[in-house]
Amino acid sequence: MWVINNLRDYSVEKFYKDASAGLIVGIIAIPLGMAFAIASGVKPELGIYTTILAGIIISLLGGSKFQISGPTGAFIPILFAIVMQYGLENLLIAGFMAGFILFFMGIFKLGVLITYIPRPVTIGFTTGIAVLIFSGQIANFLGLSDVEKHEDFLSNLLEIVRHIDAINIYSLIVAVISLSTFFIIPKITTKIPAPIVGLLASTIFTVLFFEGHVVTIGTTFGSIPSNLPTFHLLDISMERIQLLIRPAFTIAILGAIESLLSAVVADGMTGTRHNSNRELIGQGIGNMIIPFFGGIPATGAIARTATNIKNGAVSPISGVVHSISVLLILIFFAPYASHIPLAGIAPILMVVAWNMSERKQFIHVLKTKTGDSLVLVITFMLTIFTNLMTAVEFGLILAFILFVKRMSELLTVAKVLPDSKSKHEKLVPHAVNEGHDCPQVSIYTIEGPLFFGAASLFTKRIMETINYKPNVLLLRMSKVPFMDTTGESNLRSIIKSFKAHGGRVIISGINQQPLEVLKRTGLYQEIGVENFFDNIEEAIQFALANVNQEKCLGCKYYAFRECEHLSNNEFVQKEIGMVPLRIN
Repeated sequence: MWVINNLRDYSVEKFYKDASAGLIVGIIAIPLGMAFAIASGVKPELGIYTTILAGIIISLLGGSKFQISGPTGAFIPILFAIVMQYGLENLLIAGFMAGFILFFMGIFKLGVLITYIPRPVTIGFTTGIAVLIFSGQIANFLGLSDVEKHEDFLSNLLEIVRHIDAINIYSLIVAVISLSTFFIIPKITTKIPAPIVGLLASTIFTVLFFEGHVVTIGTTFGSIPSNLPTFHLLDISMERIQLLIRPAFTIAILGAIESLLSAVVADGMTGTRHNSNRELIGQGIGNMIIPFFGGIPATGAIARTATNIKNGAVSPISGVVHSISVLLILIFFAPYASHIPLAGIAPILMVVAWNMSERKQFIHVLKTKTGDSLVLVITFMLTIFTNLMTAVEFGLILAFILFVKRMSELLTVAKVLPDSKSKHEKLVPHAVNEGHDCPQVSIYTIEGPLFFGAASLFTKRIMETINYKPNVLLLRMSKVPFMDTTGESNLRSIIKSFKAHGGRVIISGINQQPLEVLKRTGLYQEIGVENFFDNIEEAIQFALANVNQEKCLGCKYYAFRECEHLSNNEFVQKEIGMVPLRIN
């Protein structure tokens, strides 16, 4: 186990730091665990069970020394939708399946793929999730009763509007008390978590002054049991697997993104490096075990991980201590949790939503007014009005299309000739004009990736600009970094077209990757090894050695410095080189 290797030089002093950090994070995790569970449509104790199990398992098996895992706000809209549509039992099965997916993502080293998700997509769905969380707590904040919960955003918003005239003033006062602690406590001290103070203050105020007037955990869900979570088997069948595969993938993808993003944040704060694939394996194992004890899906929690680091954590032991702290509090103080008002929990979730909204980055991307702005807005809107998986799928597809478009725009294909006015006779496009061109040798400089998004453009620009059939086509490919099979196919069609009328294709300065593609497909052999050159000067000399000299006689284009001699019949071709011809 990798954690053992990290604890070889462990000491009592380090344990003290881990214990202190773990205790603080554990205290913070309790209200968040209950709040996330309630917002997800399940009993609050399931959030606590998840916090306990995820903290121990993932801390010991994951790939980050400082990661604190548990229920997170990002999961709320997804889990709530699954509970509404499929029920709690199926949510647990979907969580187990998500763990299975995460585990094999780590085994097959797919952790790096998560980093390829474009930033506008992650900002879009994160901000969308924040809006859903925030709007989902408005009813509890205002104390609205008889508000029916729906899967979609608009229906829930309409429910709030329909019941807005039934605001419970007692609930509103309690919510304001809880919310005010987030502004007051940080100004007094940073050692006491504002969520804990807010929860305690709102609960005490409710018990002393508003008993029976405010909805609490006890009146909604009953008392929270103080006993440990019990093991129970899940009724997993092929029919259920087929039914839940899409929700499971949604949970897995979001879990992977959140956990690895949290690990990256931890790396930035500590100067360490996490193991992304091991982290996915740890997250996978944790999420496979948790459902058997009634826990909901878990992932790395950025805020709790950052708090863990800020309070001096030095190893995964802090994550274990955090879980043990939650367990002990559950055992000794669970009965008192039933008095917690939902109006006191609502501001905590609203602040979580506000903090995770990435509003500054959202506005920044919007201001760029580029394709990224479109990706951002579409992902954001689809997250709110459809679901996360649809949003991510469409966001990735749109980002991919825009990427291909941008990459294809990078490809330039220009017909060039030596500039006689330049000291080194550089090959430039402006040297080519009606009165200055070579009827027998056409040189093209290709710059940019030659892939499926740009291959047709490559063919089109060459074939359109050659309105005659030159003897030699010289392709200068030193600035082509990449070629795929589509690019190879289009290059093959050009070569086939030239060979059909007896022409010859020469390639100069080809890079290793495109060269390997040509060798693997057999096109390298078809072109002929003698037609490949490392530098353009040798390629031009070879091209001029293969022109039809009869066509050169009397030519006045003088595209190359050798043209004057060729036009006057002072040179003849001999094998590959040019040798003077003595005229008698």
